[in-house]
Amino acid sequence: MTIRHFLAVGVSVGTLGGVFGCWNSLAMAQMEAAPVTTVSPTQQMPVYGVPAAYPSTADPAMAPAAYPSAYPSTSDRATAPAAPALPSELPDGNLSPVAPGPIYTPYGSPEAMTASLTAARDSQAELLLNSNETWQWQILPTGLMYKSYLAGDREPRLGGQLVYERKQGWLLDATLGGRVGVLRYGTDNDLWPQGWQLDIEGAAFPRLDQDRNLVENDYRAGVPLTTRQGPWEMKVGYYHYCSHIGDLYLLANPDFQRINYVRDTIIWGLAVHLNPDVRLYAEAGWAFRIDGGAEPWEFQFGAEFSPAIPTSIRGAPFFAINGHLHQEDNFSGNVTVQTGWQWRGRTGHLLRIGVQYFNGMSDQAQFFDKSEEQIGMGLWYDF
Repeated sequence: MTIRHFLAVGVSVGTLGGVFGCWNSLAMAQMEAAPVTTVSPTQQMPVYGVPAAYPSTADPAMAPAAYPSAYPSTSDRATAPAAPALPSELPDGNLSPVAPGPIYTPYGSPEAMTASLTAARDSQAELLLNSNETWQWQILPTGLMYKSYLAGDREPRLGGQLVYERKQGWLLDATLGGRVGVLRYGTDNDLWPQGWQLDIEGAAFPRLDQDRNLVENDYRAGVPLTTRQGPWEMKVGYYHYCSHIGDLYLLANPDFQRINYVRDTIIWGLAVHLNPDVRLYAEAGWAFRIDGGAEPWEFQFGAEFSPAIPTSIRGAPFFAINGHLHQEDNFSGNVTVQTGWQWRGRTGHLLRIGVQYFNGMSDQAQFFDKSEEQIGMGLWYDF
């Protein structure tokens, strides 16, 4: 490149720089001479482009004149502009009051009526205490109208408790049985049926000592007729109860005098739900046939808290207390307290695990005149 080329390039660059400098100086001078304008908060547009102030609606006729372009004629739906789409959520995350969704539906619309019916069916109070369902005959129905007492010491179920008795050491008291419906005239509701129902029940109550030997075994079989209407429940029925001592126990205790304890009993029970989860009950039994030291009258009463709706895998707590009085013990009887955790299925079947405390006259009929005090763990499954 020659000296002439260098001089040409230098002249060109100098010329461009001068032009740019003059233009920049002129622009800055104009900006400094322009007045400063501030925007007040009331003039800023709020969220979604809605003006902060609306025209007065005192005179409806003036509204189109104030904003003629904002009030198109609706006589011709084809030419009417479509309404702008509104966001479904506000900046704070809540649903817009005009956005379609499960929270807001126009009152009286088909969507609202459907949502209302769905909410009523899913409502705990409606699901458990509604008595307006249709009654019909059903054979072998699922669900019970008068459920077994949770802390009842002689109720048909599957379960058992490992307890420590201060005089006998460790004992395993088991229950092998259940209760099911045979015939119902009532609602077709597995969880909370209402109407009338005939059940059958049966159970064995074996006791094993700490060496796993059978101490004795009691048996129960019965036919209760039950009813539930709203929060009230009632049962009347018959059950047979008998007791047998274990052979190994007799061999280990040759001086023990076995008894032929027998009760054929007519029962009447009444229960009320203060709410679907809390039940109070009382029951009376009169035996028309007795043997082995049994006397005619017996009474039960108690209270229990047990969530009535189906639970998730996490379950829920429960608490139950039961008192059982027998005439042969001069109505001194016994008391059982249970508390722990439960899981309830869709048909009302109930699985529980927890602790149990028992104090009073033994619930094993061969030892009805002996006092016991127990504490331990239990596992129970109710139908």
